[in-house]
Amino acid sequence: MKTPMHHGIAVFLVITLCASLFLVYNGGFHGSTSESGMAVAAGGSRDRSDARRSWQTEQQQKASVRPAVLQGYSSIIDHKPLKMHCHSCALVTSSGHLMGGGRGEEIDRAECVIRMNDAPTALGYGRDVGRRTSLRVIAHSSMQRVLRSRHELLNASQDTVFIFWGPSNYMRRDGKGLVYNNLRLMNQVLPKLKVYIISWQKMLQFDELFKRETGKDRRISNSWLSTGWFTMTIALELCDRINVYGMVAPDHCREPQPPSVPYHYYEPLGPEECAMYISHERGRRGSHHRFITEKRVFASWARTFNIHFYQPDWEPPPLAPANRTQGETVSVSIRDWQPEMEVGW
Repeated sequence: MKTPMHHGIAVFLVITLCASLFLVYNGGFHGSTSESGMAVAAGGSRDRSDARRSWQTEQQQKASVRPAVLQGYSSIIDHKPLKMHCHSCALVTSSGHLMGGGRGEEIDRAECVIRMNDAPTALGYGRDVGRRTSLRVIAHSSMQRVLRSRHELLNASQDTVFIFWGPSNYMRRDGKGLVYNNLRLMNQVLPKLKVYIISWQKMLQFDELFKRETGKDRRISNSWLSTGWFTMTIALELCDRINVYGMVAPDHCREPQPPSVPYHYYEPLGPEECAMYISHERGRRGSHHRFITEKRVFASWARTFNIHFYQPDWEPPPLAPANRTQGETVSVSIRDWQPEMEVGW
């Protein structure tokens, strides 16, 4: 039985961890990565969409026999890969569009519920965003906020899988990786947590995937991938069907008078969503996300994969006949995508 002294030690360690992370993250680092082993092989007589659907069917059949092993996501304790598969997933964004929708029960009915960073479910948000969390994808720069909300996000989340991503020099295991060291400490304080990190090889693949899908090099354009990019791509590996809640269409902010909602539903006085998207998309100096570009890629994927968008409800328009690939065949896996579009900013 834990004594008050044990609880006191745990609180002290977490507070110490928060202080150290404050020093680490005030400097701000936004992603790394360069090359990938994403090869695409040609063969057969089916077009690309048929090949992807066949791949997905094959993965579903395998998953019905045994848990899927997701390479590139390793346990902070024993370094084993993540074993997880879900037939249906609710990917819940942090957008203000979620408020007032009343879709919390619908979200919780999914086999797996995926959230990002420190997005809360308590404090009255459950009616709109749900209460369950199966997987939470967290950026290295959000770790301090997660620890600040540890009573909800960590202490009460024994069944939740946490995947942390960050630059390779922060994740190294030789004693010099500051994020990795702090995650180890966090897992010692809360040993039942299921904590995983993304390997540097996998980070390279995420970068290469962005370049292949957009024709743009993330680093040359002074941008870095958002947690939404990592989360959607992980969901494609994890889930047979993905229901995305709170993600607007790529052209939403170009409408004459788009509704004004907060960027984060839990920060009603924070930045406005479209203002945030547009400022980042147009950014040239310093580091920026490319939110709108990423959403164009997600819309493209939704034409092939089992991805659906709710709150607001929308679906990508079909491609014009001239843009469709005819007769080209590929052997595709989630880690071996062929670029289908080029998006400029």
